[in-house]
Amino acid sequence: MPDVGEGLTEAEILKWYVQPGDTVADGQVVCEVETAKAAVELPSPFDGVVHELLFPEGTTVDVGQVIISVNVGGDAPAEAPAAPAAAPAPAAPAAEEPEPQGRQPVLVGYGVAATSTKRRPRKGATAVSAAVPEQAVAAIQGELNGHGGVATAARPLAKPPVRKLAKDLGVDLATVTPTGPDGIITREDVHAAAAPAVEAPAPVVEAPAPVSAPAAVPAPAVSADARETRIPIKGVRKATAAAMVGSAFTAPHVTEFVTFDITRTMKLVEELKSDKDMAGLRVNPLLLIAKAVLVAAKRNPDINAAWDEANQEIVLKHYVNLGIAAATPRGLIVPNIKDAHAQTLPELSKSLSELVATAREGKTTPAAMQGGTFTITNVGVFGVDTGTPILNPGESAILAVGAIKLQPWVHKGKVKPRQVTTLALSFDHRLVDGELGSKFLADVAAILEQPKRLITWS
Repeated sequence: MPDVGEGLTEAEILKWYVQPGDTVADGQVVCEVETAKAAVELPSPFDGVVHELLFPEGTTVDVGQVIISVNVGGDAPAEAPAAPAAAPAPAAPAAEEPEPQGRQPVLVGYGVAATSTKRRPRKGATAVSAAVPEQAVAAIQGELNGHGGVATAARPLAKPPVRKLAKDLGVDLATVTPTGPDGIITREDVHAAAAPAVEAPAPVVEAPAPVSAPAAVPAPAVSADARETRIPIKGVRKATAAAMVGSAFTAPHVTEFVTFDITRTMKLVEELKSDKDMAGLRVNPLLLIAKAVLVAAKRNPDINAAWDEANQEIVLKHYVNLGIAAATPRGLIVPNIKDAHAQTLPELSKSLSELVATAREGKTTPAAMQGGTFTITNVGVFGVDTGTPILNPGESAILAVGAIKLQPWVHKGKVKPRQVTTLALSFDHRLVDGELGSKFLADVAAILEQPKRLITWS
């Protein structure tokens, strides 16, 4: 299981597109997984025949765990496990002995099958270069699996997720023998140190046996009297919960509200729908609200910033990656439009449409949800007047758009039915004070009350 995002530690297997015995090509999609950020399709890095699927659909798998093996050299995978048992002492000829290992099942995204890891003692006396003349499988193993022959480093080297895993399992990294490149400790090394019995010599063919245990994980558990249903917290919902808790208890939130007459903007929406320059594009109130936010951010640039706790700095962003909160069957996600500030109205309309369509299809990539600088959440589509939104982690402000309703309103000295809405702006009070937050929110409302300001204030 590769890390398909930044710092992700696990993913759930949603669907297998191949079965044992199927022929696969390099780059062919073999499964779909759901990470904490999005659903992602995983390709095979090998040409060959599928040997085993080591985890069933619905199982949550740690990054780095083997999920599938592929026989890259022919149709005799069953002979592969016998090779490691007779592996000779670590000498150069021993590196040549696995030449037929091209017939072994290869682990997609993870190098050679687990049988090769049982021969780790060879690496102590054999340099990485000794494997160079071997078949391509061994080279791939060094690249993807990181299990090349590397001597143990004097001090433990490990990535933050691996260090966290070691802490959770109570493993002292100083006692772990690294097998990763340049002496880096991998997740497998930590697991092996925590439960060495699991590393007992078992042929690859037997690997799926212990994997069947998590089969009960994906399905919601219903109590005997059917009065409760328990749904596992995982994937997007798990990540969202962690992010919201972290945001709520890290950044001091302040929320301000403004209610105003948006009738002129609603009329402009109808006019733009028939404009030839907007032909074929989706025009709705959210489009003009997004444009108003971009204009207001240009007038109040300090609203588009981030708090860097590690370096004790406020980072002013000279670009706007505009996030749009989207409700999907897997939970709430916030993909963003990169460099939205530089887009024309037709370009912004196209970007919004593509963003929403991709989110509804569950195809939003992790990259699309990274690097956001400001977020809009449209709770008005649910008939809600407004709310007090929680900041998207790493951002300084978020705007909630309420329902647009026909209400009695004083217009030109008379009470008339007008289209009215309420906006709510939550901001991080560490870097956005009341004056800045109020000016920005007032500017957004002023633009939407008099949309000609989209031109005069740009």
